[in-house]
Amino acid sequence: MGSSVRAPAVEGKRLDSWKEIAAYLNRDVTTVQRWEKREGMPVYRHVHDKRGSVYAVAAELDAWLENRRPEVAEQAAGEPTSLTKPAAPGVLRDRGRVWWWVVVAVVVCAGLAVAGYIAWRAHERATAGPQIRSLAVLPLRNLSGDASQDYLADGMTEELIGRLTGIRELRVTSHTSVMRFKDPKQTVPEIAKALGVDAVVEGSVIREGSRIRVSAQLIRAATDTHMWSETYDRDVSDALTLESELAQAIAEKVRVTVTGEEQQRLAAARPVAPEVYESYLKGRYAFDGANGRPELAQAIAYFEDAIAKDPTFAPAYVGVAESYTEMGTVFVGQSPEGTRPKVMEAARKALEIDPTLASAHGVLANALQQEWQWAEADKEYRRALELNPNDGVTNAEYALWLSDQGRADEAIATIQHARELDPVSVSGSGVSWVLFQAHRFDEAIRESRDSAAVHPENALVLMGLGFALLGKDEAAEAVKVLEKADAVSKGSPAVEGILVRAYAHAGRRADAERVLGNLKRRRETGYVPAAAFVNAYLGMGDKEQAFVWLEEAYKERSNILQFVKTHPFFDPIRGDRRFVDLERRIGLK
Repeated sequence: MGSSVRAPAVEGKRLDSWKEIAAYLNRDVTTVQRWEKREGMPVYRHVHDKRGSVYAVAAELDAWLENRRPEVAEQAAGEPTSLTKPAAPGVLRDRGRVWWWVVVAVVVCAGLAVAGYIAWRAHERATAGPQIRSLAVLPLRNLSGDASQDYLADGMTEELIGRLTGIRELRVTSHTSVMRFKDPKQTVPEIAKALGVDAVVEGSVIREGSRIRVSAQLIRAATDTHMWSETYDRDVSDALTLESELAQAIAEKVRVTVTGEEQQRLAAARPVAPEVYESYLKGRYAFDGANGRPELAQAIAYFEDAIAKDPTFAPAYVGVAESYTEMGTVFVGQSPEGTRPKVMEAARKALEIDPTLASAHGVLANALQQEWQWAEADKEYRRALELNPNDGVTNAEYALWLSDQGRADEAIATIQHARELDPVSVSGSGVSWVLFQAHRFDEAIRESRDSAAVHPENALVLMGLGFALLGKDEAAEAVKVLEKADAVSKGSPAVEGILVRAYAHAGRRADAERVLGNLKRRRETGYVPAAAFVNAYLGMGDKEQAFVWLEEAYKERSNILQFVKTHPFFDPIRGDRRFVDLERRIGLK
């Protein structure tokens, strides 16, 4: 039956291959080949010179099927379990067609479902917008109608920023940077563009007796659309809990990944007596607005009042440490001998209470660096950055540590990263100083000039430009800049010590002697940093007197000595055995 070489005289549709036969019967090729061999299904062959071909006639297949009525139940291996009475060909074809349409319907439905899901996800993404990677918390507005309550709004803004900056995946603009937008005239998109952030949080604070109400909203910068808003009404004693809940809500809405440790820090809160928190916030307000010793002294008094009321409130100890750090700078003018032990004591007390306070680790690291405890400072910096990797100021201070070690390339990369994180707090003057230490004077001058264009009355910026110009031997230009810095700072000893060098290198020896004499007279009646005399005598070329004052600076634990390995002004005396010994004693040789 299966080997005829000649087509029978049968009219009807002809199926010219196994594939066409299988398709007509709605079966696979293997099955119809099996039927041909085992069940005598009518298939014909043409034998050619090199190969044979098969064909069948549709009408014959229909008749065969009607007579045989096969019920083919395929096993997993593809073998039929039985072949009993043949079914009518129309029935089999109809059944096959029914299953075919069922399959088609299932596929179509599945396709529609997938297409619907894809469309829904696309709509969700379009609605949600790009993921938020950076955020600015604008100063919360004081709606109490009482300007004396500004400390509350500003303090809560700073505390909220502090909580959010601990999230590694989220870059949060510093409190210093956002405060210039306290009374903004710009739109939210304009502010966001200036700060380089994807979203902005704005809101308000109002206090009524023992109750505090904070309203906040999250706004996507690019489209100026509101993503979320909420109002929190709490007792003042629950202010820390309120800040915690607000920070967690923001983190959730911006959809950043928060690690387990970060979540614990976000959620960390405990009740605090209203009078304690009030004193603390007043201390922060005074510290942030300080321009000199009186304001810093007032800040310390507030922080110490908070500690007296609650000795377990760790943030107040950090405030004390930060205030004494500023007291010990050359611009404020208190001796490091009197301030630095207080910094370290307060920072360590804060960490004893709460080891997760990144700010406490940072301020302690800075003090240890100035005390030449290099390994300990490195450890504290790393822990501070582990807890708060997006803190621009801590990154900038760590850049100085790297610079002190002579690791110039790492220091420059770190200070530039710090400026990206916080372009206001870490200005061009900070970058300039690291470049100056690396002897890259042209770049340092450019950075300082850019910063001075924005802050023309900032004595620190002007002094940094003076340093860089002197490094490039542009003494006449340095004199102009440093004279302005001296006027702005009202005769800062730090500025005048460098001004002596500028006058001497510009050939104005008499002016150099005059300013040096002024420093000596001031030293007789009050504190003048030894570093001022080191810079002055090195500038005048008096190495012997420079070494006398270097020893005074060593006794004083002067800030200038952390730069002995890299400071360009020390280059002329690096080969002197006394200087080599000084480097050894400081731990940088």
